[in-house]
Amino acid sequence: MTDGDPQNSLLLSPDDALTAHKLELNAQTAVIAWRDLQRYFAAGVAIFVAPQLDLVDVACQVALDNGAQVADWMAGGELGPVSDPQARKWFDDDALVWSVVVKPWVLVQPHSPARD
Repeated sequence: MTDGDPQNSLLLSPDDALTAHKLELNAQTAVIAWRDLQRYFAAGVAIFVAPQLDLVDVACQVALDNGAQVADWMAGGELGPVSDPQARKWFDDDALVWSVVVKPWVLVQPHSPARD
């Protein structure tokens, strides 16, 4: 509870701020046809997120510029630019992907109805 000062209600602990950021990013995720993201792939800003990762957690770490975590995911092949073969497969399969924008990136993850 705050003491009535409106500015105090805006102060969040680091954990609360992270939770609020994750909730905001979660609200911005969407399932979209890969075909609708072709311009982002062509621009080199479509980023693959491996299915075993939580898309919102990854988006949050990218937004917070957590270079160490991002580098670990990239080194493990769990995060990186969508490859040409992956893009072609998704296009040919008329695949749906989960997506969220963390400017300038569009993070995409294979859509799995069983996981939703």
